[in-house]
Amino acid sequence: MIDQSRQFAGTRTLSTVYDDAGQLTSLVRRTVLPAGLRVVTEQMSGARSATIGVWVDVGSADEAGHLHGASHFLEHLLFKGTAERSALDLSIALDEVGGELNAFTAKEYTCFHARVLDEDLHLAVDVLGDMLTTSRIDTVDVEAEREVILDEIAMHDDDPDDVVHELFAAQAWGPDTPLGRSIAGTTASIGAMTRDDVAGFYRDRYRPEHLVVAVAGNLDHDDVVDRVTRAFGRAGFLDGHAEPAPRRAPTPRAVHPGVSRADRPFEQVNLVLGVEGLPRDDERRFALGVLSAALGEGTSSRLFQEVRERRGLAYSVYSFTSHHVDSGVLGVALGCLPGKVKEVLDVVRRELAQLAAHGITAEELARSQGQLRGGLVLGLEDSASRMARLGRSELVHEGFLETDEVLRRITAVTLDDVRAVAAEVLARPEILALVGPE
Repeated sequence: MIDQSRQFAGTRTLSTVYDDAGQLTSLVRRTVLPAGLRVVTEQMSGARSATIGVWVDVGSADEAGHLHGASHFLEHLLFKGTAERSALDLSIALDEVGGELNAFTAKEYTCFHARVLDEDLHLAVDVLGDMLTTSRIDTVDVEAEREVILDEIAMHDDDPDDVVHELFAAQAWGPDTPLGRSIAGTTASIGAMTRDDVAGFYRDRYRPEHLVVAVAGNLDHDDVVDRVTRAFGRAGFLDGHAEPAPRRAPTPRAVHPGVSRADRPFEQVNLVLGVEGLPRDDERRFALGVLSAALGEGTSSRLFQEVRERRGLAYSVYSFTSHHVDSGVLGVALGCLPGKVKEVLDVVRRELAQLAAHGITAEELARSQGQLRGGLVLGLEDSASRMARLGRSELVHEGFLETDEVLRRITAVTLDDVRAVAAEVLARPEILALVGPE
């Protein structure tokens, strides 16, 4: 039983779920603080852990040319110490209670997250509040972390899978566009970035109205809001009033078909073959997800069976979808010996043409829907997955969708839906990226 969208006392209940015995199993609530910071929580019945994520509405797609890589640079620097804690103190705080503290940067957001026992949630809230509001960003730390990031860029440049996906994005959206550029920046952009550049980016972007604090696990929403208010109230960070930043407005973004190649002395050729897909809130994304699952998201998929099992052309082959606010792609990725590239491409293109012309079978529809439903539910067994779903829903999607609603939309996909999206998407011009020996 689900009861949604009740409003009371400035805090909104987004979802209340009970089991068949009438016991509460999940309660999702949302509070907006006066400064514009949003707190979204999910109370999980029976959980002994809790995960908090601070989602910042800024990523590599928001960087001016001279700041390429600033979001990722800043993600590193916020672990280097605050007005109250040294870098070692930040590490010790979570280590000594068996917790985990980490972060990641994407094209459209940055997330700092911690997972702890429920009894230590107060500590995680305080540490992340300290990091996000009073980081020092000292010059000596900027210089030290610059070398770390340059090493990270070099490491990715030695990984053929990383190289080919970045090459694919650069071909699809253009190498100098927000979606086409690498998240980490380049050797040149990181080398030229100053401490004042990064500190200015921090002041401009890390504002309360751009932040979402998402927490899932064994918790009490009102207690979390109180602790967030105290932890993020340092240095006057929550002073003043503001409306939450609006979600990014979708604007048409061109996708550029064509071929890009990088010659590298690898043993294999890694390639990504794809087409323009759908933006993240397009209702047809559920049908496209079913199509991708049937194409290459499991060992029973068409590509795995044809490319690996029947022909032995590649060890790993898979399809994927990538959705952004104003664009998306559907792609196939694999690695093979140089002498097999032509045959592999012929096989993949033939499978894509078959899907474009005929769609999938009823058996594939049922199997793909089951795969997506099972993956969704199993992925939400822990508090970290629940937290991530809350954060993305609040920050980048049109709103929170209850799990049962997502399952309903997957189940509602028909053969005609898949056939229509396949005919449209797979008929689009091809994007191809290859990395390997000349």
